[in-house]
Amino acid sequence: MKPSTLAEFLPALTFIGTLLFTRNFQLATWVLVAGSAIALAVVWVTERRISPVLLFSGVLALIAGGLTLIFHDARFVKMKMTIVDVALAVALFAGLALKKNPLKAMMGETLVLPDFAWRNLTVRYALFFLACAGVNEYIWRTQSDETWGVWRLVALGAALVFSIAMTPYLMKHMAKPEEVKVPDPPDAGF
Repeated sequence: MKPSTLAEFLPALTFIGTLLFTRNFQLATWVLVAGSAIALAVVWVTERRISPVLLFSGVLALIAGGLTLIFHDARFVKMKMTIVDVALAVALFAGLALKKNPLKAMMGETLVLPDFAWRNLTVRYALFFLACAGVNEYIWRTQSDETWGVWRLVALGAALVFSIAMTPYLMKHMAKPEEVKVPDPPDAGF
């Protein structure tokens, strides 16, 4: 598993585990802040780059966690999920509006899909992120810290399930190996 993949999930999982085990939001926030800082540093050292999404989420975790610790107000950490999900949805929709496709730019070398399939996939992910943001807002405003922590864990699982649920769509529209155009190698001058 790549360090960047671990960095996406490990701070959140250790935060949730600490919160559910200790029922101490401040302690769990310290774990989140420390875990986010360590995760970003490890990714930078091992990969010499940090993806924009991971950087945005990690820095926002540091900021929201810091504000939670300074003001002893859990709302900052709880709103972080909403902010990240809405920002992702807006970026995806904005990309489409500008006739660009952020998902294709990120995964285009991994998946070969026709443009309409990339657009549909982008809309589906954007709507998923908006739905998660809406549920997060409802839960953190109406439920206990522990219930919100469980929701945060469920949301991580829901993202995985959603991505797996997109597999049939990807398989249906993915180019077959013989359809992929491989560019001719550059002339070596021989």
